[in-house]
Amino acid sequence: MSSTVMVTGANRGLGLEFARQYAADGWRVLATYRNPDVAGELLELAQQDNVQAFRLDVSDFDAIAALAEDLHDETIDVFLSNAGLFGPKPGAESDLRQSFGHIDYGIVRDVLTVNALAPLKCAESFVEHIARSEQRKFVALSSIEGSISRAQRDLYAYRSSKAALNMVTRLLSGDLADRGITVVSICPG
Repeated sequence: MSSTVMVTGANRGLGLEFARQYAADGWRVLATYRNPDVAGELLELAQQDNVQAFRLDVSDFDAIAALAEDLHDETIDVFLSNAGLFGPKPGAESDLRQSFGHIDYGIVRDVLTVNALAPLKCAESFVEHIARSEQRKFVALSSIEGSISRAQRDLYAYRSSKAALNMVTRLLSGDLADRGITVVSICPG
């Protein structure tokens, strides 16, 4: 029986590439996307027998729980919490909403929800699926921007969210250790 990976935010970028690579290696891939209008490549990939795509907005915690319930019989060997939100980039079209003195706290809330709280909710909702596997891995995609020693200025929402994700990952690592689940955050680039 092949291994199963679940990838959130698989409609583009790293998430889509993770889905492609795992599928090419013969894994069963459970991939999520938020917006079908920009998920064409993933939906095309899902035509393969070993790939399934599910619509999921990770900022909707009830939807995460519902998907976990829908997939209650699935065993997930590797859960890749990839879905993320950057927020506006300072300087782009004079957008300063992540810069001191101009912070848009709605954006901060949204970015923190997607980047730090959603992975926690995914871990809570899918822990039984992961615990049933032999591999038992939960991987969160972080960023060097979450490193406190590298912080300088701007990007308050994004950098704070990735620092929070690193802490969430560290805490999950301790909480899930007795279940044999390895929890890590990685910085892909």
